[in-house]
Amino acid sequence: MVNVKGRWAFVTGAARGIGRLAALFLAERGCNLILHGRTAAHCEGVLAETKAFGVEAYAVGAEFSDLSQVEKMLSEIDALGKRVDIVLNNAGIQVAYRTEYLTTPVSDYEESFKINTIAPMMIVYHFLPKMAEYGFGRIVNTTSGIRLEPEQAGYSASKAALDKVTMDLANKYDGTDVCINITDPGWCRTDLGGQHAPNAPESAIPGVVVGAFVDDKRSGRNLAAGNFYGMTLEEAVAAAGNLPVYTGSIGY
Repeated sequence: MVNVKGRWAFVTGAARGIGRLAALFLAERGCNLILHGRTAAHCEGVLAETKAFGVEAYAVGAEFSDLSQVEKMLSEIDALGKRVDIVLNNAGIQVAYRTEYLTTPVSDYEESFKINTIAPMMIVYHFLPKMAEYGFGRIVNTTSGIRLEPEQAGYSASKAALDKVTMDLANKYDGTDVCINITDPGWCRTDLGGQHAPNAPESAIPGVVVGAFVDDKRSGRNLAAGNFYGMTLEEAVAAAGNLPVYTGSIGY
């Protein structure tokens, strides 16, 4: 299992919800953090919480619907001079639930793809070459288990696209110590999931962070949080090793 103490992780969507819980989980284990919110000020609370564990932490801001802000944020992170070993791409948006789904506007797709697909992949492409150079890295992109719901077409399509590009890229790095995987937190009571979701945000831990700790040089797994609910971190890492790796075949 990877020891994250002293390493640096970049967590998007860290100001609240599952991103915040993931950041706290890493900080508790000694991992230094770069925390993203729509503005850096949105991360003031979690910044203080993580620093209370004795780690270093910085906050950065970017609205992912504005890709120029993503580019600026990445430049700000580079200027910190920290080696980012772990990326948790947690930030995302569910733009609308369209009961009249045949009138889904184009803007649902445009907004969803910028925030849920393009921005996280910009982040991946930025850090991945450096991870490969260092010989170590962990990237976990957050997906969704939503299926058969055209009412959420923009959201589900953007997450399906993220799955595809992540898994295809993961295949290139499988067998190296740069591990690229996806995670599905499940339907949780967050600002995105809504108050009627069946699961508490805490149920996504340790599943959404286990990808930072896996140490078997395998990429292309769906580390769905539901598979790890109630486990210790050590148990979760062991269980992750039993999950299949994406090969591009139909059905996975």
